[in-house]
Amino acid sequence: MEGTVLYWHWLVLGMLLIAAEIFIPSFTIVWFGIAAIIVGGVLAVDPDLSLSWQVAIWAGLTSALAGLWFLLLRPKMRDKTRAGMAKEAIAGQVGQVIRRPGEHHRGRVRFTTPLLGDDEWEFICSSDVELGDRVSVIELSGNTLLVEKR
Repeated sequence: MEGTVLYWHWLVLGMLLIAAEIFIPSFTIVWFGIAAIIVGGVLAVDPDLSLSWQVAIWAGLTSALAGLWFLLLRPKMRDKTRAGMAKEAIAGQVGQVIRRPGEHHRGRVRFTTPLLGDDEWEFICSSDVELGDRVSVIELSGNTLLVEKR
């Protein structure tokens, strides 16, 4: 009995590989599945395509899709927050004063990128600062930043 690979075999394989991504969350198996679905589409158009060409197309598409993912898309999806970073790593970060320190309250500074999970922090500064001034972090003391005017 001679086995022939039909277009729907590739479609089923592709769907199974994409579904396997649920159990193996590496976001790499999905590219194998998408490539298999594309090969199924090619085989539906040209049913006389040999098995060796089918596998070659699948391997090439898998490599190309995975390469595009790792080179182009994945770097753009990196977590740009500073959550989970060591408190020493926030030294030097620059923010803008959104509330001046007063006699009975601390000042408030906002950062474009969250530091340790928050984009607004209370601060203490040894010099006078005004609204809109830029300050840089010297140190973290509890829930308050020690900053200096830039």
